[in-house]
Amino acid sequence: MKPLTITSRLEVYDTPEELPEDVQRLMETAAEAREAAYAPYSSFKVGAAILLENKEVIIGSNQENASYPSGLCAERTAVYAAGAKYPDVPILKVVITARSMRHQVVSPVPPCGACRQALVEYEVKQDSPMEVYFMGETGKVVKADSVKDLLPLVFDNSCL
Repeated sequence: MKPLTITSRLEVYDTPEELPEDVQRLMETAAEAREAAYAPYSSFKVGAAILLENKEVIIGSNQENASYPSGLCAERTAVYAAGAKYPDVPILKVVITARSMRHQVVSPVPPCGACRQALVEYEVKQDSPMEVYFMGETGKVVKADSVKDLLPLVFDNSCL
C-alpha cells in the first residue's frame, strides 16, 4: 500500500469587491442570470456567467422540472450554451452565485458534482485551465485556478 495525497489550492476573498473588476462584472451578470432561474421546487436560485476567450459572456440559470432529474443546473446550462454557440473558443472564467428564497445564503456554494464533471470535460477539451469563482448571495467568494482543483481525480476520455 502506498498513500496518495491530493491537495487543492483555493483563494478566498472576503467580499466580491476584492475581486478583479472583470470578475466583479461577471459576478453581477451571474446574479442577474440567477434571478431568471426557474426554481419552484427547491426555491434555490443559481446563476452562472462564463467568460470566453473571444470576450463573449454566456449566462445560465438553473431550470427545474417536476421530474427532478430532468432539470439542469446553471453551470451546465451556461457551459453547454457556450459549447453550442462557440465550440472552439476556450472558456477563461466561470462565475457562480446562489441564493435561497427561504433564507440568506452567506457561504460560498460550489458547483455540484455533475457540474464539476461537465466543466472539467470542457477544460480537458481546451487543454487549458479555467478559473472558477463561486459565492452565495453575499459574503465570501472562493476562487479555483482550475476545475481540477475542485475535481482532482478527473474522469475524462483517457479513462475510456
